[in-house]
Amino acid sequence: MTSVWRVAVRVGAEDAEALRARFVDLAPQGFEERDVEGGIELALYAGADVLEAFRAHLSGAAVDPVEDGWEEAWRAFHNPVEVAGLWLGPPWETPPDPSRAVVIDPGRAFGTGAHPTTRLCVELLARTESRGSLLDVGCGSGVLAIAGARLGFRPVVALDSDPVAVATTRENAVANAVDVTARVTDALHEPLPMADVAVVNVLLEPVGRILARLDAGEAITSGYRAGERPVHPGWTHVETMELDGWAADRLRRQPRPAT
Repeated sequence: MTSVWRVAVRVGAEDAEALRARFVDLAPQGFEERDVEGGIELALYAGADVLEAFRAHLSGAAVDPVEDGWEEAWRAFHNPVEVAGLWLGPPWETPPDPSRAVVIDPGRAFGTGAHPTTRLCVELLARTESRGSLLDVGCGSGVLAIAGARLGFRPVVALDSDPVAVATTRENAVANAVDVTARVTDALHEPLPMADVAVVNVLLEPVGRILARLDAGEAITSGYRAGERPVHPGWTHVETMELDGWAADRLRRQPRPAT
């Protein structure tokens, strides 16, 4: 008898943002996202002890048993990628150059490096001319904070409202031998530290709210589909990159009026 179940929901593109927000709440440790005809499919994996709770929150979800041995098969979906001269991959793969590697265990927090939004953010970080301080808001596994440290940003601060994400970021920073300060912070309500560059790879609506609170010279934002862009009063749009239907933007803080 199976002990793990796949719980999946499909919606049209117009409802994708709302569904992602629900999945972030239900499965902050991570979930699958696949493009399907006419929209997207999101899926999480649940043990028998919590399956009914997820069913109650996700009315109409498709629920399928996961075959024995899924733990090893699951590894096949986490392949390394190379982005802007960095190797991003899981710990069971061997990087060609450890000094240019960002090794992330995908088991505990969202963000392995393979998702298009992560890759876009790394590309834009690598294009940044000034490698000063970096703030990663909504750090998840810490992949962007660690990539920023590899690219020469100093100091690097990573924030997340989820204590598991913060603990995972700290563990991954130690495993990669980089200096990242990670702490639990509600970026929508608590003060945010100053930084030369901030990276915010979350959902579209929170990105706009966080931009209004940032004290940074530049911001790199993602977590939304191509054709979308966060509301950004006080920021000048510099460039957009797209990959596999996802988008990321670089914004520059407009000069503040003289007083």
